[in-house]
Amino acid sequence: MTLVAPPPIPRAAGSLPLLGHALRLGRDNLAFIAGLRENYGPLVEITLQPGTRTIVVQDPELIRTMLTDLGPSLDKGRFFEKMGQLMGQSVVTVAGPEHVRKRRQLQPAFGRAEIARYVDLMRGEVDSAVDGWTPGRELDVREAMVKLSLDMLVKTVFSGSISAETFAQLRRDLSVVMNGVGVRIMLPDWFEHLPIPFNRRFDRARDDARATINGAIAALQAAGHGTGDMLSLLMAATDESTGLPLTEDQICSEILTLAVAGTETTASVLSWVLYEVARNPAIESRILAELAEVLGDRPVAFADVTRLPYLDRVIKEALRLHHTGWLVTRRTVTETRLGDWTLPPGTELAYCQHALHRDPAFFPEPLTFDPDRWLHSEQTFPQGAYLPFGAGKHKCIGDRFAVTELITALATVLRRVRLELTPGLTVRPVARATVRPRTLVMTVRARAG
Repeated sequence: MTLVAPPPIPRAAGSLPLLGHALRLGRDNLAFIAGLRENYGPLVEITLQPGTRTIVVQDPELIRTMLTDLGPSLDKGRFFEKMGQLMGQSVVTVAGPEHVRKRRQLQPAFGRAEIARYVDLMRGEVDSAVDGWTPGRELDVREAMVKLSLDMLVKTVFSGSISAETFAQLRRDLSVVMNGVGVRIMLPDWFEHLPIPFNRRFDRARDDARATINGAIAALQAAGHGTGDMLSLLMAATDESTGLPLTEDQICSEILTLAVAGTETTASVLSWVLYEVARNPAIESRILAELAEVLGDRPVAFADVTRLPYLDRVIKEALRLHHTGWLVTRRTVTETRLGDWTLPPGTELAYCQHALHRDPAFFPEPLTFDPDRWLHSEQTFPQGAYLPFGAGKHKCIGDRFAVTELITALATVLRRVRLELTPGLTVRPVARATVRPRTLVMTVRARAG
């Protein structure tokens, strides 16, 4: 029997010496990645770092294989290396046995009892935020959601112990670093060593963010007692390999992971949901009717998270149509078989949730925001076609926390105010470290009754 060799992996057009596909990505990275799905097959090669192959995996079954079956044998890859410039060695940036150890250390902070305790803190921050929105005035919704997400983070991670001034500085530093990470993913490594203002701002913001977190850790250590927040739980954890408490640097890395994952992604999803609700009055009416039926006049509580199925479908649809992930990576450590192809060690692998979730082969009318596409419990698409929180051993550790946070925030905001779009306005996505609205300004209207 003669084995048929697989077809060669095609190479995307437009690569340049020294820059690879950086210019194509810099012009419009989302359009470039979406074009790969339209013009190439299950695998396509692009160049992010000259001299290194990056294979974009586009077939759902191959993506599932990469994340689950091959997951334990792969390194995290380029995207997570760039994230590691901020976070250091955290649960998000490491792979293999070290990832397993770190995941076990963090898991207690995301248990059901802990999440339930956080809901009242989250809701209080949402109410405070809405109190500051003036009816009839325009609101930069993206900025408001970033601030709200950070407010909720400070309450759940630091018990609100960071001063307003320190909090404002941390917010600025994280914004600079996350935008910088998004740019560095697309550019060759040599760019990072250029003595230009962009790189100096990035390095300064990264160092200042870590210094802020280390200061909070030192203050809690000096107080000599825990406050029941995530920081306290991490300070009580031990390193499985040594049996010793986590070092200040280890704790700082994990807290920065929570800060990035808990602000950038949450703020973007909240912004997109509020945008779609404003565009679709029928969806808004159904959410409000469900909230009135389930909650009556009382505020949302942890027990309600599983009792709001329509709002849950709205969030699922936002995570499909407006997913925040545009380039997630892995890297082969040894010769690796992926489908019919054998890849050498050191091959970068990547997939794009944003493009994957908009593929008409899996989601009919993919650009239509339709929460009712999730009414049927049976899947009508391949297992690897919808990955809101990733899959396999590296699936997002905070998925339940994130959904709880989203439902709490949306249930509170939507009952208090109506956000009104300028008629005919279409909001465009922009991808940096995450996919977010380029600009999203809406007018605040008081909710009648």
